[in-house]
Amino acid sequence: MKRLLSLLVVLSLFLLSSGCGNVFVRGAIETGSTIQGFVTVVQLGNTLNGMETVQVTFVTLLQNSTSSTVGFCGDQSVLFPLDQTVRVNFNPGHPCATVIVVVIVV
Repeated sequence: MKRLLSLLVVLSLFLLSSGCGNVFVRGAIETGSTIQGFVTVVQLGNTLNGMETVQVTFVTLLQNSTSSTVGFCGDQSVLFPLDQTVRVNFNPGHPCATVIVVVIVV
C-alpha cells in the first residue's frame, strides 16, 4: 500500500511539473556495448567526419570462427595486445566507437 501511494505521489508530481514546460528528466541507463574475442589485427587509420579527419584504431577480434572489426576513436593500439583475448566495453558512435574499458581475459 505504501509503495502504491509513493508511486502515485511521484507520478502526480511529475505530471504537474511537466506542465511548466521546463522539466528535464534524465536517467542513468547504460548504453554501452560489449564485445569479446581474440585480437588478430590492430591497425591505425583515418576516416572522415564531415570535413574533418579522425584517427581510428581498427581492431579485428575473432570469436567462434567469426571475425568482427570495430573502429575506436584515437590511437588505442596499446589497449589491444595481439594474440590475447579481450573484452571491450564501448560506446558505439559515428565515425568511431569510444572505449570505456578493455579487460584481458585469461
